Amino acid sequence: MKLVNLGCGQKYHKDWINIDFFSSNEYVIQHNLLEGIPIEDNAIDVVYHSHVLEHFTKSDGFYFIEECYRVLNKNGIVRIAVPNLEIIVKEYLENLQLAIEGNVEAKNNYKWIKLELFDQMIRNESGGDMKNYLYQPIIENETYVYKRIGSEAKKIRDSFLNKSVINNYDNNEIKLKVSILKSLLKKVKTIIIKIRIGKQKKALTEQELKALKIGQFRLSGEIHQWMYDRYSLSELLREVGFTEIKVCNAFESEIQNWETYQLDVINGEVRKPDSLFIEAKKL
Repeated sequence: MKLVNLGCGQKYHKDWINIDFFSSNEYVIQHNLLEGIPIEDNAIDVVYHSHVLEHFTKSDGFYFIEECYRVLNKNGIVRIAVPNLEIIVKEYLENLQLAIEGNVEAKNNYKWIKLELFDQMIRNESGGDMKNYLYQPIIENETYVYKRIGSEAKKIRDSFLNKSVINNYDNNEIKLKVSILKSLLKKVKTIIIKIRIGKQKKALTEQELKALKIGQFRLSGEIHQWMYDRYSLSELLREVGFTEIKVCNAFESEIQNWETYQLDVINGEVRKPDSLFIEAKKL
């Protein structure tokens, strides 16, 4: 079988074709996925990507799913994992009500789930308020946070407790996964040149430099640009042409020998428990 892992970061398997915006080693092909998937039509049995789609705009995401469909052969499977908007909203509403009623535990959980809902969409610097939350000396609802985002939170928290320096939020995953897109940075450089020419090469003001810094960050690939639930993602797959759309969990899959690859589950632990897992076929 030919299997492809898109936007893999450092979560790859040597038996797969692994593609990412930046290559971390010999097993990962470097390619800008905004420009499509560098594979011929009807050539792949399985396409997989985890927590990649939400980093694209809605329109770019549609094109990306079209590309997944194009490279799959007949009866090929696409497997997608994204943050589960439906569950985030349900958690928000439940903890909101309990917090209003005075439940102390719910008040802390409410603070965290609001960050899950908004922070990765609105942050203007790497890590945002989620990083600040995980860097607190004491996290009152640590168990809840770990339950929500699993090993991702543990890695960041352990680094803080061990006093190691982290310059970027989950640098080995999010920044490698979507990273600084070269095509977008070229546009930023063009804007800088135009600003300088327009001001007769006058030095940028402090406010202009701040705006430029924020703009560069928001084009870096770290932020979420769209969110999905089981209905909207199923509709997207259906619109592109996929059939037999099925919501599943991290352990179950139509992909042969799925458990051996340890992409969604590592040593029995779900890597991203906040995920919506969905599969579909090209018939």
